[in-house]
Amino acid sequence: MSVDWVGYGYSALVATGGVIGYVKAGSVPSLAAGLLFGGLAGVGAYQISNDPKNVWISLATSGALTGVMGKRFYGSRKFMPAGLMAGASLLMVAKLGVTLLQKPQAS
Repeated sequence: MSVDWVGYGYSALVATGGVIGYVKAGSVPSLAAGLLFGGLAGVGAYQISNDPKNVWISLATSGALTGVMGKRFYGSRKFMPAGLMAGASLLMVAKLGVTLLQKPQAS
């Protein structure tokens, strides 16, 4: 059983982004969304650590953030924070997609 360090790092990035948005701009919605999605990403990373094929919560979380933050980045053209989060979320979706496409290993 391996630990999903990438998933936990992504979870920490999302939660930290929400906290920074609150501290810099006083944005309560940013704090709430960051902690909610960061927590969901953490639960997903925990599930992947226990069963590498159980990617559904992580995939839904990173997919939703890819869409939302991608739309915000497209509208504002500002890399921080929307572009960073859209890019990180897209990379997470790609990682999870590769995990789903891999054939099971024989034991």
